[in-house]
Amino acid sequence: MNDVLFVVGDTPVSVGAALVGMAAMALLVLLAIAAVIARGLHGGNAATLAQTRRAAELEQRLSDLIRYQSEANGRVDAMGRALAGRQAEMAKAMSERLDSVTHRFGHSLTQSTRYTMQSLQALHERLGIIDRAHDNLTELTDQVTTLRDVLANKQARGAFGQARMESIVQDGLPKGGYAFQYTLPNGKRPDCVVLLPDQRPLCIDAKFPLEAVTALREARSDAEKKAAAQQLRTDVMRHVDDIAGKYLIPGETQDTALMFVPSESVYAEIHDGFDDVIQKAYRARVVLVSPSLLMLAIQVMQQILKDARMRDAADQIRTEVLHLSDDLARLRERVSKLQTHFGQVNDDVRQILVSADKIERRAARIEELDFAAPETPAPPSNPEAPLAQERDLFASRAFKIDEVSAG
Repeated sequence: MNDVLFVVGDTPVSVGAALVGMAAMALLVLLAIAAVIARGLHGGNAATLAQTRRAAELEQRLSDLIRYQSEANGRVDAMGRALAGRQAEMAKAMSERLDSVTHRFGHSLTQSTRYTMQSLQALHERLGIIDRAHDNLTELTDQVTTLRDVLANKQARGAFGQARMESIVQDGLPKGGYAFQYTLPNGKRPDCVVLLPDQRPLCIDAKFPLEAVTALREARSDAEKKAAAQQLRTDVMRHVDDIAGKYLIPGETQDTALMFVPSESVYAEIHDGFDDVIQKAYRARVVLVSPSLLMLAIQVMQQILKDARMRDAADQIRTEVLHLSDDLARLRERVSKLQTHFGQVNDDVRQILVSADKIERRAARIEELDFAAPETPAPPSNPEAPLAQERDLFASRAFKIDEVSAG
């Protein structure tokens, strides 16, 4: 009993002490179990009551929950119906909106298609215009190239000026009022002459020296421009002297000759920059004319030719006027005779009306059986004799009127 089983700290524990401790612990366990059992028996009634209350509360809550659930189901149904209505309205609105959008989209697409077609048509027309303009530009380029080639050749350039001058003259003057390559008494042949009424032709020269003008335009430095200007003066004055010496024949041609410049720009350049050349040409009785000035001169000469033809026809016009005056006098005489006959006819008609009034009065007296003696002298034995005489007189007047009208 006194044997040491183990040591707790510094205190040895013997077998007896261990047994006593174990017995004490067993007693304590039994006491604890008894206490627990007693507590369990005492708390069973309270738990049952509490459980009953809890069951009642749970049943109440369950009924409330069922009621709440039914209310919630009603609300859910109402919300479902409302949601279905809203959904139907929304679907209808969406359908209407979609139809409207589809209609507007279709209309807009149709308009866009029409506008696109119109734009494409306008674009096609403009492209056609551009193509025609391109063709015209190409043709114009070819013409300019041809004109440049023509102007580069002296003979071709002279033919170009000659052709332009001839077209202006032919358009402005009648046939017989001009002649090309006309031979003058000295044997010279100007490019064109205008046959004026005084039998002295006006000479026109179309061989203007354009080489100096081309050189002046192509000059770059001042020295080249000065040399080209001097060459232009020399060439123009030499040509002026040639025209004056060949085509101005006293008593045979007009006192003035025309030098045709086939370009308005060349004429303007010479007129503005070479006034001394223009003045010297005037003093030499040679006038430089551009195409427009030549047209004006041709119009003046056309009027001169017309006046000359009027003067040539003046005698014939005077004779015709005299014949017209004679015809007018005869017409006046015949109208006077006709007026006289008409006056006689008026008198005859007036007398016929008087006789008709008398006949009417006699007829009225016959109707009234008024056989009283008349105040006027007794009528002839044949009462229709005055009427016959007046009818014969009227017929003779009418015959005379017919004769006058036939004459």
